Amino acid sequence: MLTESESALARAVLIHGPISRSALTSRLNLSPASLTRLAKPFLDNGVLVELDDYSDGSVGRPVRPLDVSPSLGGFVGVKLTGDVIYAVATDARANPTMTIEAAIADRDPAAVAQQIVGVVHALGASELVGVGVAIGASVTDDTVERAPFLGWEDVPFAEMLSAVLGVPVTLENDLIALAEAEHWFGSGRGIPGFNVITIGTGIGHALVIHDQVVRSREAGVGLAGHIPLAPSGPRCSLGHIGCAQAMLTSGSIAAQVSAALRRPVTYDDSLALARQGDPAARSIVDAASDALGRLIALAADFTLQPTVVLAGDGIELFGVNEERVKAAALSDRDPLADPLSIHVDRSGFTAWARGAAAIAIQAALRRLNLADRQTSTRG
Repeated sequence: MLTESESALARAVLIHGPISRSALTSRLNLSPASLTRLAKPFLDNGVLVELDDYSDGSVGRPVRPLDVSPSLGGFVGVKLTGDVIYAVATDARANPTMTIEAAIADRDPAAVAQQIVGVVHALGASELVGVGVAIGASVTDDTVERAPFLGWEDVPFAEMLSAVLGVPVTLENDLIALAEAEHWFGSGRGIPGFNVITIGTGIGHALVIHDQVVRSREAGVGLAGHIPLAPSGPRCSLGHIGCAQAMLTSGSIAAQVSAALRRPVTYDDSLALARQGDPAARSIVDAASDALGRLIALAADFTLQPTVVLAGDGIELFGVNEERVKAAALSDRDPLADPLSIHVDRSGFTAWARGAAAIAIQAALRRLNLADRQTSTRG
């Protein structure tokens, strides 16, 4: 297993690489000599590689940045919803090589595990090192405590899937996996701290601070969904008035518009009607937009991180009413606060699956034993 310093080096190169040694010494607070000593076993064992020289514009010899070696093998990331498996094969930098979507045929955990095996084989991931699974659930010690969209409770899913796949499986809450994806290669790349807010079937919140994704089993409990946003709004399933779940979930918005029009409409229909100026749909979508702006401001205020990444299958609400959402967010911010920076990720669940692959890659590096790898390489 890697030491704490070795893990920090590997993680920094993973997330920020290719990266120069000078940037690494600054990021890890190391002297050049200490970095050289720390990096040597990684380079000797082919875990890290030095890329070709290039000039960074400064005086002195050209820079030889460090990067992760492609010889580390392949990975697969899986995002599970209540109905669909989204899977992506990646290299060790989480660059996708192939993606697959498959409807879940049977929600029984053993059946889902077997279906994932078929998906992994269909992806054709070569030299598979590990699999990451992201799921909307509270997760502890690679066990699904509770996954409401799948109806699972206390399922040791990582162990179950690893047994049939024959490779290590890392299980993580999907919001944490998404935050890793945004931090590593998404809208938050290069930003040391930001919020992730997802809207759609549910409401989610994740946090990156000091260049680290905050990890907690409560990420899967859905606490952000019950933050009060509108004192005269509808009730959620738990009876809370005007909370984020009641104001912002796609199901609630569709239900409100359906009730107002006295006919069933979908979430997409509701947004389309609002665009067309239907009074009832417009009023409901405007109220939801105000609530989204308020949630953005609250997240920024309480975390002291003014950058917010929006994602999720209901994110088109922002597209319909972008200026209103921004105005609502600004109205709840102190004039002396830093300006809000709002990024929108419309890449869909593939980003969540890549985040799961990133989780698997990080877990593989944590398991790495450089001494054993050196012995096997020499042998």
